[in-house]
Amino acid sequence: MASDDLGSPDIPAFASVKPGEVFTVQCVDWTGAQIGNNDNSDDIKNVDLTKIHNLSGPVAIEGAEPGDCLVVDILDVRPFDKMPWGYTGIFELENGGGLFAREFNSRAAKAIWDFHGVYASSRHIPGVRFAGVSHPGLIGTAPSAELLATWNTREGALIDAHGPSVPPVAFPPEPTGAYVGQDVSDEIREKVAREGARTVPPREHGGNCDIKNLSKGSRCYFPVYIKGANLSVGDLHFSQGDAGIITFSCSIIKGGVEKFSMKQPMFLPSPVDPLYSAKLVFEGISVDVHGDGKQYNMDATVAFKQATLNAITYLMKLGYTREQAYLLLSAAPVESHVGAIVDSPNACVTMALPLGIFDFDILPREEGLTTRNFGQCAIRSDGVV
Repeated sequence: MASDDLGSPDIPAFASVKPGEVFTVQCVDWTGAQIGNNDNSDDIKNVDLTKIHNLSGPVAIEGAEPGDCLVVDILDVRPFDKMPWGYTGIFELENGGGLFAREFNSRAAKAIWDFHGVYASSRHIPGVRFAGVSHPGLIGTAPSAELLATWNTREGALIDAHGPSVPPVAFPPEPTGAYVGQDVSDEIREKVAREGARTVPPREHGGNCDIKNLSKGSRCYFPVYIKGANLSVGDLHFSQGDAGIITFSCSIIKGGVEKFSMKQPMFLPSPVDPLYSAKLVFEGISVDVHGDGKQYNMDATVAFKQATLNAITYLMKLGYTREQAYLLLSAAPVESHVGAIVDSPNACVTMALPLGIFDFDILPREEGLTTRNFGQCAIRSDGVV
């Protein structure tokens, strides 16, 4: 049961469950299985982004009404037995992009991660092994027609204000590749394709939040906008893009939106978390020290990017390529925190890299760092990076 359904209230529930009932949902990876376990990144380069984020659901919870709070307990998340691997990808500037798409003029690259219980390692990024817990990147309830119209209006205005941009500032409804996955009327199918919000960003209902602490043992609180709530899930993560099985149990708090003044979801983090106490922390401020030196005013995104670039350039001193370092930080259990956003003009954000995930010492030494040869991750078959 798959559909691009967190973005439309018009797709009927595929199944319904009673509060307290335990149920499992199977999920394809977020590209719809377009990425293979191989040693080149041509599949990343050529990925069809009109076919992404196919979700499993919707599942109606009996008794849920608009204004209620849907309580979702994540009981388990695991990969398919026949697919114990995932991948992390860098997408092309002109086809998906990413955090550093412009800075790196991004070209497709990827790393395949093999799972061994709670651990992941990659033939494409040697010298690293880390523990993690799988989590849904995308989960939430369906919007009401009014909320959907609000999304499309405000995001459409953002697109109009910026004009054509690479990567895009937002993604409008896209009929091409819209997938309902159910036997509905042509009228409903066309309406969903025409109006349904793309599931790329997070919004008030949850959506594509990519919160790694939303794993087994987590409890999530979602506002309900339509009868049945219509819970959907997908885009499972361990390394980044994984397929697998997630187990839920749900309950309802009547009138929870008003009781808790809910504008967006809340959650209790998983009690299962990799323990890496020793970390090397990189600081970033809202000055583009890796670029043109421009001063920004209290821009936490700039500060985060600078902290990440500081970590990437450090990893390159150890012998990793820029692509390997970028992919590693996208998959490993790093921690980023806002240190200060009150001291004009510089916001301060940190990026913490666990020492224990490496099988060698990465700490600064008086004699400098030892540069090793870690090869390269999977890149395009034409060799372009």
